[in-house]
Amino acid sequence: MDPGEEAAAPGGDDPFLLHAAKCALQGLPPRAAFTLPAAVPRLPQPFSTWIQNGLLTRLQTSAPAIRTLSSSNSFSQNIPSSLWKLGRLNHVAIAVPDLEKAQSLYKDVLGAQVSETVALPEHGVYVVFVELGNTKLELLHPLGEKSPIASFLQKNKTGGMHHICIEVDDIKAAMTELKKKKIRILSEEPKIGAHGKPVIFLHPKDCHGVLVELEQA
Repeated sequence: MDPGEEAAAPGGDDPFLLHAAKCALQGLPPRAAFTLPAAVPRLPQPFSTWIQNGLLTRLQTSAPAIRTLSSSNSFSQNIPSSLWKLGRLNHVAIAVPDLEKAQSLYKDVLGAQVSETVALPEHGVYVVFVELGNTKLELLHPLGEKSPIASFLQKNKTGGMHHICIEVDDIKAAMTELKKKKIRILSEEPKIGAHGKPVIFLHPKDCHGVLVELEQA
């Protein structure tokens, strides 16, 4: 028989093959696979050469992948399941002292698509949306004496970022879980926001200084 033919057809239960595979999976150096226990007979040279040049390399390459996959599965199993999920960034809200000038900046200077002004008396704001393709800007201006934007502008005369809004797939479930995690919510129940959907606000002191709005997707 040609030596190449002998090397191309090893036995699946050969003790040398099993020993080489075990060494590779344990992350042992290549030489360990050829240091056979006394009970394992040595094989003919052509077969040993084939193992060294081909199979052992593939086994050692696959062993780290097997360990990595096992570690990833263990990590994912440790993540607690949640009844709700965060979605996309809906908008970034910016408080402005002069709404008309802000509209002109984004529409006439920057060329963005800008909405008409919308009054939201239940939130104490006038709102204008600036479309950006992947998200929106929300320009906020005070409406009424008790407007939260009025107090914000007293501290920030030229305006600035007021909050971010992230969509959620179940706002009621989000409220329940966040309360359990000691995250303060600024209203007992969701209110209807500028998009006609329920929204809640999370206390900025519990969100690293950022006022976070969650909106039902």
